[in-house]
Amino acid sequence: MQKKNTHRALLDDTDLSILALLQEDASISNAELSERLSLSLTPCWRRRKRLEEEGVIKDYQANLDRRKLGLDIMAFVHIRFATHTDHTPEAFEAVIMQLPEVLSCHKITGDADYLLQVLAQDLDSYSDFVESVLRRQLGIASIQSSLALREVKTTSRIAIAGRTKQ
Repeated sequence: MQKKNTHRALLDDTDLSILALLQEDASISNAELSERLSLSLTPCWRRRKRLEEEGVIKDYQANLDRRKLGLDIMAFVHIRFATHTDHTPEAFEAVIMQLPEVLSCHKITGDADYLLQVLAQDLDSYSDFVESVLRRQLGIASIQSSLALREVKTTSRIAIAGRTKQ
């Protein structure tokens, strides 16, 4: 089993402000970022680079509207394994990592072992995904799906503690 590097990064108020601004607009240029922070360009660039190298900033992405891309179904899927003594959960995780339909996969506590967030075009394509992918995984005892009726809140932004308003 792989152990994650969980050391906490030491961040000052300027670092936190950089992170907050990048979460608002990851396409912001270093020049605009330095101007908004009242920081010269080179130190601002160095801080941003350090945050990237330390893994505080994992990557940059555009947030897309799934419905405009024809992905009308969002399902939350609870997966329970029959046994945990063999390597089937690890094999399952390896398969899940390769599936573009799966937005997130979490190993959880409670009645299920995993919680997946899955996107599909429609109910037929979601059904095909369950039948042709999930049900074919060894060791799965049960699959329980809950379909999202309405998105109340969706974000990947993390609240930046200690940041003062700009």
